[in-house]
Amino acid sequence: MSQRAPAERMVREIFVPARGQYDNIGDILLRRQLLDWLRGSGPLHVYVGEAPDGYAEGLGLTSGDVQYRSFRRWYAAALRSAARGQASYVFKPGEIQLTVVGMKEHLAMLPVLALVRARHGRVARVGVGSRNFAPLPRALMGPSIALSNVSLWRDAATAGYLGRGSIMPDLAFAGASSGADSSGTARRDVLVVSMRSDLEYPSAAWLAGVRAVAADNGLQIWCVTQVLRDDTKCGQLAADLGGQALRWNGTGHDEQEQRLRDLYRRAALAVSDRLHVLVGALTEGAVPAALLVNAKSDKIARHFAAAGLHDVSIVSAGLTAAQIAARLQNLLGRRVAILAGLAEAQDELHTVRRLLDQVLTSETAR
Repeated sequence: MSQRAPAERMVREIFVPARGQYDNIGDILLRRQLLDWLRGSGPLHVYVGEAPDGYAEGLGLTSGDVQYRSFRRWYAAALRSAARGQASYVFKPGEIQLTVVGMKEHLAMLPVLALVRARHGRVARVGVGSRNFAPLPRALMGPSIALSNVSLWRDAATAGYLGRGSIMPDLAFAGASSGADSSGTARRDVLVVSMRSDLEYPSAAWLAGVRAVAADNGLQIWCVTQVLRDDTKCGQLAADLGGQALRWNGTGHDEQEQRLRDLYRRAALAVSDRLHVLVGALTEGAVPAALLVNAKSDKIARHFAAAGLHDVSIVSAGLTAAQIAARLQNLLGRRVAILAGLAEAQDELHTVRRLLDQVLTSETAR
């Protein structure tokens, strides 16, 4: 009996937006990881908007990627490709604000998504989290989610709020430079600090607690800028903590990321209220400490919990300097367990990557 030859795999063009906050290197970490994952599933058509050169270079775009700065040109190309039955669409990862402006991608792309699905293309959403949880935006998100073959949310609160889909670790947990040392054997003589500019300044007890744990462990304090709008606060913190500052003028995003990673590889402890400072430092082997000024946001705790990492947040309000130092020292003592948790999260992300490839290349609709 003759056997039928296996069908040739359909390779579709993948349309994906990669624009973000151009002053935020954390956005690059997420988007570059996703682009690297997608490249093996089909040729990429990437919308970067009016991105400065350093941002675009930080994304790691290759000569095989088609890059668009015009939204209209990218949108029209997506419609043409979808009409030919040759397109798939992948939403950008990261945080979405469920407001009219924040939901622009999820609403404006509905005609493209509908045409993609009608012509048997695929739609995927991976590593997305919500900032707010109002009822009306949730209803408006319904059609976009319904048209997706797969939706993977980066925290449990978003998954519970938006419904359909599963939970995955944030994409940034997958990224580490080739020089990263996850074994903890490298010499680590730095304590990194980076704090948001849009939140209140740390208290005297907060500052004293950080200085104390640095002194007790023989660590140099380095305040760093990973988001340009935090740069002034970075300089002020360095002065108040008696440390040094790795600042940034907003250009050469790829070069600043490399400088940060070089420092993170020397860090024993990273203290921040920015999620992707902590994740980026962790992937280079530093222990993350979300030393929060107050308890107004659980964003960091939610996203670390989705990666299987718990109790990395410390609310400093009401604590003495000695109590803050003790909490930070406790985190340092959990180094081996935290790095093991990171390895498990990265294994889970490998599984997510395989699932995404299967969804995008399968000939059977899911």
